Amino acid sequence: MARLSTFAEHRFIGTRDDMELFDCDDDADYAVLSDRVERDALVKHNGLQSFSPDTAAEARNRGFRHS
Repeated sequence: MARLSTFAEHRFIGTRDDMELFDCDDDADYAVLSDRVERDALVKHNGLQSFSPDTAAEARNRGFRHS
């Protein structure tokens, strides 16, 4: 299980620029998210969103979608 250090307690992370949802427990999703975080400096630009409760359903309620 991989997690971003700034979101270590969160499984589901969304990117605010394209409203895409990533599951950090899924290796393929995490690889794509990690690449975007590094390439686009998403942490620095406040481009990530976590959810409470930390569920895919809550992310969908906020308009995020899994590709």
